[in-house]
Amino acid sequence: MMHLSPKIISVVCLVALLAGVSLFYAMPGASACSRMMSADNGQAVLTARNMDWPVDMGTSLWLLPRGLERDGMTGKNSLKWTSKYASLVTASAWLPSGKSAVSDGMNEKGLVANMLWLDPSDYGKRDEKIPGLSLALWGQYILDNCETVAEAVQAIESSSFQVVSQAIPVTVPGAGTTLSAAVLHLALTDKSGDSAIVEYIAGKPVVNHNRNYTIMTNQPSFDKQQENLRQYQGFGGTKPLPGSTEPTDRFVRAAYYMKLSAKPHNYREALAGILSVARAASQPFRVSGDPKHPYAGATIWTSLADSTFGSYYLAMATSPFIVWASFADFDLEPGAPVMKLDLRNNPDYHGNTAKQFVKADVTELIPD
Repeated sequence: MMHLSPKIISVVCLVALLAGVSLFYAMPGASACSRMMSADNGQAVLTARNMDWPVDMGTSLWLLPRGLERDGMTGKNSLKWTSKYASLVTASAWLPSGKSAVSDGMNEKGLVANMLWLDPSDYGKRDEKIPGLSLALWGQYILDNCETVAEAVQAIESSSFQVVSQAIPVTVPGAGTTLSAAVLHLALTDKSGDSAIVEYIAGKPVVNHNRNYTIMTNQPSFDKQQENLRQYQGFGGTKPLPGSTEPTDRFVRAAYYMKLSAKPHNYREALAGILSVARAASQPFRVSGDPKHPYAGATIWTSLADSTFGSYYLAMATSPFIVWASFADFDLEPGAPVMKLDLRNNPDYHGNTAKQFVKADVTELIPD
């Protein structure tokens, strides 16, 4: 669970990328978000993700076409690239300037990126001989350039760029403004059902690459999460199913329900199945088990990416509706407009919202 303490570090919890990024406070118990993937249901490769955060984040959906000129935003020797693939991403406004950061998304080839908080992340000391890539753009870089999980893993392990965490000024209700350090790990899914969990430990990328790695939450590192899982019934151990919102408990609970999920009879049941597991791993809205920490994290939205058919769904905690959009509904060619769906000011949007997207300025997604 995520708590607000006098010593706060906020951070970008990407997806973006999507990965991508959203803010978290680095303190004891400051953890949030859960990801689960279903590849062998006979209907579609689906990836769901909960975003947990104590306050409104100004969430919006974006369609980013091919051919966008990019900068890694690290100053000296910053990585440069042009987006090869279009992407549908979720972004949240986290700076007073109104700019947003991508936390989650999928590209037109069905590659999904989810960025989640991980305390032990360590990206190493900046080496300006290597092109730098802001952590806020890590997920988006993968979506822009890679078609498969294997291709993304190869890019990450190639050492052709260095992921750089940055101090970010963030205003926290009741606590003023503080500097934060982003510490995130990345989950990847592709159209074939392949999966990988990528974490930076002691300055080096640690890649857990296996289609059976369907669950990711937060700390500890993925290998230790796997060790913990083996203590529970159904995974070789004797412990009963845990019920708290701690990252280890959410990991076990999501793994347990994914394992027990019945094979769906149709596409609608496939969507319902993975969304039900996401809900089982969610955190109640604005409910805190500790009255001394009223800003406990809550699940504020859940995304669902369909790698098979190219649709991207989003369910906001403050809306009874699900919205979605598909790549087939947009112009993806270089030179096509960047499009945005503003959900903060339009909470009652529902269903296929492709026609509600409006032209937008991509610089809104560039971190300061």
